[in-house]
Amino acid sequence: MKIMIAGLGLIGGSMAKSLVRAGYSVGGYDLPQVLRRAEEEGAVSEHLRAEDCDVVFVALPPDAAMAYIGGTAFKEGAIVADICGVKEALEQFVYARPRSFRYVGCHPMAGKEVSGFENSSETLFDGASMIVVENEHTDAAAIETLERLFSEMGFGLVKHCSAAYHDAKIAYTSQLAHIVSNAYVKSPTADGFPGFTGGSFQDMTRIAGVDEQVWTRLYMLNRGAVTEELRRLIGHLNEYLAALEGGDESALRELLKLGRLRKAQLDEERKIL
Repeated sequence: MKIMIAGLGLIGGSMAKSLVRAGYSVGGYDLPQVLRRAEEEGAVSEHLRAEDCDVVFVALPPDAAMAYIGGTAFKEGAIVADICGVKEALEQFVYARPRSFRYVGCHPMAGKEVSGFENSSETLFDGASMIVVENEHTDAAAIETLERLFSEMGFGLVKHCSAAYHDAKIAYTSQLAHIVSNAYVKSPTADGFPGFTGGSFQDMTRIAGVDEQVWTRLYMLNRGAVTEELRRLIGHLNEYLAALEGGDESALRELLKLGRLRKAQLDEERKIL
């Protein structure tokens, strides 16, 4: 099986390394200096063109991924799987055009607060989950092939859902969390923090340093779902603010209790997995 990865950053580079670990030879597409480093480290070993490959993973930001998919000649019947953080926009783009390849939208639930091939790792996906998006156009044999590859790459779980369901969930579990962290560090009280922090501050600020070029586009491509989650969060925060401003200790206690119980419920759901 000939496999190519377009985009050898943190995720694409880690995909390449995990596939090499599993015994595959992988081709790569990226800037010359990135591709050269990947070749030197053995992450990619063949100069393949996309049109020669059976499987092409597109590990590029959404706009670049759409440009690549729309401007590349793929092998007849090849599996082309993007791994972008938004799925409806990609689906709409792909299905609006004639195609000879089998498209599958995917999204690995793994990452770091740093980026680039230099931070990629063959173990990044070990035990992680992969989301596979399905609809009436999705080819069952293509999904079967990808699931086998994902297992060999170290993924411990594959979740299936629609593009809309994915985007709504990711708006909450990832995109909103990055907004909160990014906004949290803007307080002037953060100045002079060394010596005054424990784990809470580190946890809250770990993902604040987003790449604004990448994340702005992710937010805009998933604007409806992100806006809904942000509006809901602001509503909850206003409840805490009202209790504090009003000196209503009973109301504050109840809000904290509800949050504690909700967290316990979520922890139980995770145990079921």
